[in-house]
Amino acid sequence: MVKYYRTDDKKIYEFSELTQGIWIDMINPTVSEGEEVAEKLNIELEDGYTLILIDIPTTEIRHDKEAYTTIPLGIILTADTIITVCTEETSILQAFVNGRVKEFSTKKKLRFVYQILFRVASAYQTSLRVIDKKRTEIEERIDDDTEDIDLIDLHALESTLVYFATSLRANAVVMDRLTRYKVIDNRLNNVMKTLTIVTLVMGIPTLVSGIYGMNVNSKWVPLANVPFGFGIICILILVVCAVMLIVLKKKKFL
Repeated sequence: MVKYYRTDDKKIYEFSELTQGIWIDMINPTVSEGEEVAEKLNIELEDGYTLILIDIPTTEIRHDKEAYTTIPLGIILTADTIITVCTEETSILQAFVNGRVKEFSTKKKLRFVYQILFRVASAYQTSLRVIDKKRTEIEERIDDDTEDIDLIDLHALESTLVYFATSLRANAVVMDRLTRYKVIDNRLNNVMKTLTIVTLVMGIPTLVSGIYGMNVNSKWVPLANVPFGFGIICILILVVCAVMLIVLKKKKFL
């Protein structure tokens, strides 16, 4: 199943087709659905996309009882779209669909990813509290009389904790890489911004000196025959550069 969502005016709406800033939620998709989305977004051939794979907690029937386990959740980021892929419907993503997450926007993809990761961490905490409560109840029963069913339940809880520990270690690696790459992107953006500002400001004296360096009659060149003309031109250049810096600062480029 494939559904399309987008937030507008802080409300989430379901769409019937692809559009800019869309969130594609794929729940146990078929092969044809996966191929259709990949073809529409050119994901198989496009270099500019990011795949984030994490494990999320869920429940399953084990020995005729409900038990916790983990399943993978894939998050794909493209230039204008975020895609989530999971084998089953999960309460983590349903919270976004039902509008229970504040400051949620499908257009702000990276923040959306961090919000998903936060809800995943909260789901693990909730599940671990339930597991700890079950463990306490079993231990209290064992103090009075030990039965085989109690040992089976303890073994099931131990298996769940192994699943959780393995998944949380893998998620920690993903978080570490995601944070590190984001810091690198910020540093690169800051460097490029600085270089752009320097280029804009230095382009002004370069342009003026280039015009005055042309081999033309001096009578056509402003201030060519005026006393202290060179100094006046230098002062004008500094004034223009200062105005440029003020404008860039007001535009929050500095």
